[in-house]
Order: sequence, then C-alpha cells, then structure tokens
Amino acid sequence: MSRKIFTVHFSLITSFIFLLSCSPTPTPPPLTSLLVYRFEPPAFIEYSADFQPVKEIPFSIPPNCRLNNTVPAPIGKYLLVELNCPNGQTVLFLDTESGTPTQPVTDSDAHFLAWTSDGKAVYLKVDSLGLPQMIRAYTDGEKDILAVNEFTYDLSAKPNSYDFTFTLSRGLGQGSELYLAQRDGRDATLLYADQYNYISFARFSPDGKQIAFIKIPDTQTPFMVGELWGMDADGSHARKLADADSGHGFAANWSPDGKRIAFVVRENLQDENADQISDALISNIYIFDLETGKMSQLTNFVEGRVETPLWSPDGNTLAFNIVINGRMNVSIADVGHVGVGSSDLVEIRPLEAGSTCCPAWMRK
Repeated sequence: MSRKIFTVHFSLITSFIFLLSCSPTPTPPPLTSLLVYRFEPPAFIEYSADFQPVKEIPFSIPPNCRLNNTVPAPIGKYLLVELNCPNGQTVLFLDTESGTPTQPVTDSDAHFLAWTSDGKAVYLKVDSLGLPQMIRAYTDGEKDILAVNEFTYDLSAKPNSYDFTFTLSRGLGQGSELYLAQRDGRDATLLYADQYNYISFARFSPDGKQIAFIKIPDTQTPFMVGELWGMDADGSHARKLADADSGHGFAANWSPDGKRIAFVVRENLQDENADQISDALISNIYIFDLETGKMSQLTNFVEGRVETPLWSPDGNTLAFNIVINGRMNVSIADVGHVGVGSSDLVEIRPLEAGSTCCPAWMRK
C-alpha cells in the first residue's frame, strides 16, 4: 500500500473516531416509581417497578387539615400536595428526594389546577373568596399572574407547549365554556360551550391532538350521572363516548399511547341517596378504546366506590383509590393484557394492609 493511500485511510479512521467521540450521549429514559400516602405511621411510600416498597418519606398532615390529593410533576422530583385546611385549600411542593415541603402561597387559599407541561410550575387559583386570580407558581419560588377569567374552575396544560385550556362558568344555570389560551391567557379562543352542563376535567391526549372531558349536569343536585366526551384539540368533532360518574370529582385519564381512556362509571343509577351523599356511590373503572369505540369493565365492586384511575408511564398498570365503608386503600390493576371490549376482570391488588391514599406515578 502506498504511503498516500495509507494516509487517506488513517485520516478517515481518525475522523470517524472523532465523530463518535463527539456524538451526544443518549439521554436515559426517566426512572419511574409509584408514591402512595400511608396514614399510620404518616409517610409517603415509594415503590419500585415491581411494586416493592423501597423508600419512606415522613410527612404528617398539618393539624385540622385533610389530604385532598397529590399530583406529580410531569417530569422531575416534585409532588404537589393539596390540603383542605380551616382557612381554605392550600398546596405544598414536596421534594421527594430531600423530603422537604415548601408552600408557594401563604397569604391566601390556593386551589391546584394543573402542572405546566415541563413540570417547573403549577397553575393555581388563589384568593377565591376575595379577589380571585390565576397564577403560575414555580418550584423555585417565582410567580406570574395570568390574564385568565376569574370564573375559571378547571385548567389543563397542552403537552410540550405553553398553551393551555381553561374552563369557566358564569353561574348556576348558565352552563360552561372551554377556551384555548395562548400568551399566558392574553389570547383565548372558544373551543366549546354547553348551556346545560359543566365541562369538567378537560384533559389533552398525550400528543396534544385530542381533548377528553366529563360533562356534569348544571343542576343543584350535587352528584349526578354525567357523560364522557371527546373532541379534537381545535374544538371540532365533539362527541359523546360513554356515560360516566360526575360531580364526585373523578377525572378521566388517557393511556400513555393515547389509544384508551380510563374513567369511573356509577353503578347504582336508581339510588337517589347517591345523588346527594358521596358515601352512597357504588362505582367501577371502565376503559374506553378510541379506535374501536368499545368499553371494557376493569373492576367489579358491588359496594363502595373507586376514584380517579391513573396510568403508569408504561401503560401496563392502573392505580386508584378504593373506598369501602369509609376506609380508603390504594390498589393496582394490571391492564397490559386487557383486550378491546373484553369482559374479563383483572386482579385488583392493594399495596398496603393499612389505610392509604392518593397514588402518584413519578418520572425523574
């Protein structure tokens, strides 16, 4: 081989090695775990991918307060904890790595609406009985005021975007309106209005192309049977998908691949007590398949109620609260093998023997 050819080959090999060394290192997928609150002794329990307890984060609910819900950031270490206290609802950011809680709003009540899609802040409605405002509170302590109508009661962040939807009602008997907000709410486009129902829990599909929501009848009766609806993200092709429980505060949730929606269905339709008393509700979880339009029943409880079902990031497991005779417990169900329209019920497994609440899937 001539020296010239050898030099060219050596140069090519050197360049190839250099390019390899400069190539960006692939970002590893987020680590996934499940957090559940245990009441006695009080702590958040972290479970591994195979649902073994691996860590405890001590956390005591403040005196005279009640735990409403926990909501994990879409990505990152923070868990939002929503409390109902004598002075109104309040929220805390819980750093799940250090176990340190911080309170972003201290001078008024604060109602959680949604996380931003990047997990760096939350949308809150504050001072609801005084001068209501919508703010964005960041985990680092900063705050923004949003140009959003004070009658807003629901908000949902669009994935991978600063856009969001917000839903408002101008009073009993006036129905509700769903808007798409841009530029922090300074630009708002009406997507959907219903003069007979409250539009609740509007949630984007994972790709941001569709929205699912629950319709609650606009009536003084607190707990009515409602409907699960879907539509395109621009407000077109709105259609009813199924009957659903409404009024109790259970959102429908998209599967990570956007092909299925898990939601709560009321079973005791004729029981008027369940229209007035939440403890009288008998309900189960169903799954709606968007491609076929068919439903599958996941649970088969004949007493008690289930609450909002939450998908694991891999789409194989649902976690949810079950309340029977006033006792709450977090359970999980393997839904990876549930077929379209299947009537086969899956095994429901509680995570702890004691009373637990508020499952949250963390992605760090």
